[in-house]
Amino acid sequence: MLETENSTCPVARTLKIIGHRWTPLILRELLLHKTRRFADMQISLTGIAPTTLSARLKTLEQHGIVERKFYSQHPPRAEYVLTAKGRSLGPIINAMRKWGREHTKPEE
Repeated sequence: MLETENSTCPVARTLKIIGHRWTPLILRELLLHKTRRFADMQISLTGIAPTTLSARLKTLEQHGIVERKFYSQHPPRAEYVLTAKGRSLGPIINAMRKWGREHTKPEE
């Protein structure tokens, strides 16, 4: 990862938040489904470790991109939704999808 502490480069600052492995796919899930539970994301994101998913969601929440809403208190269970700030990342994720369709081939 690039050194981005106190960076004046807006791209570097953005990558510090959303440039980690799995984060764009988590954003894609939330853009497609509006509301997702942890278990649902873990099923959709085949191969992601629970600790990684938890860490990425926590980072997104700390930056105001994702909001956690509890739907059960005993045991505590939450679902995740994008904030307005998170939804503003939609064009970036859509551009990545378009680029991938045009310039890559599905793995077999």
